[in-house]
Amino acid sequence: MHGESPKVSCRLRSKDYRPDPLTGCFVPEFPAGNQDSRRPRKVVVLGSTGSIGTNCLDVVAHLGDRLSLSGLSAHCNWELLLQQANLFRPRWLTVTGPGLQDEISRYRLPAGTRLLFGDDGIATMVSDPEVDVVVTAIVGAAGLAGTLAALEAGKTVAVANKETLVMAGPLVMELAARKGVRVLPVDSEHSAIFQALQSGRRGEVERVVLTGSGGPFRGRTAAELTHVSVADALQHPTWRMGPKITVDSATLMNKALEIIEARWLFDLQPEQIEVIIHPESMIHSFVEFTDGSILAQLSPPDMRLPIQYALTYPERLPGPARRLNWRELGAWHFEQPDLETFPAIQLGYEVARRGGTCGAVLNAANEAAVGCFLAGELDFLDIPRVCRAVLDNHNYSSRPALGELLAADRWARQEVGRWLNRIHPNQTTR
Repeated sequence: MHGESPKVSCRLRSKDYRPDPLTGCFVPEFPAGNQDSRRPRKVVVLGSTGSIGTNCLDVVAHLGDRLSLSGLSAHCNWELLLQQANLFRPRWLTVTGPGLQDEISRYRLPAGTRLLFGDDGIATMVSDPEVDVVVTAIVGAAGLAGTLAALEAGKTVAVANKETLVMAGPLVMELAARKGVRVLPVDSEHSAIFQALQSGRRGEVERVVLTGSGGPFRGRTAAELTHVSVADALQHPTWRMGPKITVDSATLMNKALEIIEARWLFDLQPEQIEVIIHPESMIHSFVEFTDGSILAQLSPPDMRLPIQYALTYPERLPGPARRLNWRELGAWHFEQPDLETFPAIQLGYEVARRGGTCGAVLNAANEAAVGCFLAGELDFLDIPRVCRAVLDNHNYSSRPALGELLAADRWARQEVGRWLNRIHPNQTTR
């Protein structure tokens, strides 16, 4: 049936594995309690120069007795990558951008750090036998390869790249189950759900509620968004993020992608996932259980907290994240999303129901459309419109292999270009 989760099973492979309370699969047991006699958990960060990556490094810097960096990667921002390398002195450094081998001076590398390039460099880092956790913070579909390579190598993956699960959720979760390893969420909403789910059995979950700030255009009508500029869309009221995800927050496409991510990450039906707007961004999501109990995770909007929880799970340690000041708190507000002005959410539900190639197509179309908007080639309101058109016209496959997903991704990006040429025939696209 369309959208059903694949049936997966795992076998206990050693005494260091235990059954996961959410999935029933056997996963690595990270001992709680005093870790002083154990080596720090070794971490690879894919996409270390972006917003999530730099926050991740801040967490590692504060927890140096528990965490150490084995590898870092960046696409083109190699100057910052070299600065990070000289600060943390990892074993590996990988640059994935094309044609950069001759631009980077190896003399600037710290002693003991090896410089690698491309997907082969990513694979070398994530398959290092000493690595424990791989943080996948590469933006967009480009993060899929590193995630699959890390899981194939038997590593715990802290996934900050929601597009990976949107594009290939069943394949990713099936591989994790087959290898007996964890996929831990870094997104604040999914981390909140994961934390709340620790308080009940998987079969006791009635529904989950993803919260969202509403972005910079909460309360606006479609007519008021006709002439939105790039600068307007990048003014997020509560979070500081990269341009792509900030635009996704403005269109509410980020909530659409999070619906799909939650569907696969937690093996939920789309009908069990709801979205509510919470402008203060203090409550990061809810879980409602069958007895009517609702559990939520609260904290200031600071990505270092969910990052740290994924890196140190199941332990909770003092860290750099901001704390709530209960004496300064006022009222918190909630409202239903405006689905007419922000139709992207409906796309998320449709893709979560249908599964198959839909996730790869929606994700690729959105990435391409956002890129066109940021380049001044597409109007803000056209982003969900072009995503709808591309999704409606693709050749749907219900159980695609990885090759089919990659082909669907390429086709969707090309189709956005063709769609743009039809509405602006005299305009040169990227």
